[in-house]
Amino acid sequence: MLIDSHCHLDFEDFGAEVPEVVARAHQAGVGGMITICTHVSKFAQVVAVADKFAAQNVWCSVGIHPHHAAEPAEQTTAAHILELAKHLRVVGIGECGLDYYYEHSPKAEQQACFEMQLQVALEADLPVIIHSREADDDTIRILRAAGSKLRGVMHCFSGTRRLAEAALEIGFFISLSGILTFNKSQDLRDIARDVPLDRLLVETDSPYLAPVPLRGKRNEPAFTVHTAAKLAEVKGMSADELARLTTANFFTLFNKAKLA
Repeated sequence: MLIDSHCHLDFEDFGAEVPEVVARAHQAGVGGMITICTHVSKFAQVVAVADKFAAQNVWCSVGIHPHHAAEPAEQTTAAHILELAKHLRVVGIGECGLDYYYEHSPKAEQQACFEMQLQVALEADLPVIIHSREADDDTIRILRAAGSKLRGVMHCFSGTRRLAEAALEIGFFISLSGILTFNKSQDLRDIARDVPLDRLLVETDSPYLAPVPLRGKRNEPAFTVHTAAKLAEVKGMSADELARLTTANFFTLFNKAKLA
């Protein structure tokens, strides 16, 4: 069994098709998934998906994406997010972090929002789901400042070797998406080859980043199998071994998640 550690089932791209999407995932051997929150203001619809498909092992997170850090609707308190995180289906905080590539929110506001959510993760004793793009120095600095008890994952990793090594040193996991399968991603495959086996996760980040051979299509959790197959090839192991390994890693990190 595989677990899609990061997808967005509440997004409009899926609409009323979520039951079919979840069913196709299970048919493909993807036995669980986390639907990830990007707007705390929309948490109700995120958790509604997780509640509806609890029997199909759908969990969720709560958090604010760095793109939305400065939006009025997302201005909230750590106490509020901490309260939402008590819900049974919430197994992580985020996605949160820094995005200096688009910089949809000012850097200072991204950093403050990020730091606040790391404190929530520590108080809630939940892993944090990190988005980092073109922001290595500040991401590393802020994660190190949060202390050794912080745990989490660098989601949809496509960054530098320096960022990967720093995240691993901090104790984080590295999650690979469909980007791993792209022709231009040899540098990423080289990094993935060196990530310890006990720190690897797989994800889709669907509806985005459909893997080869499905590039250009709307991504969905069932397509985790293609990324996992490429990662197994990179690591020199069978697909079944890779599935067992990454699923065990998932439950080590997201230890609040329990199979139905």
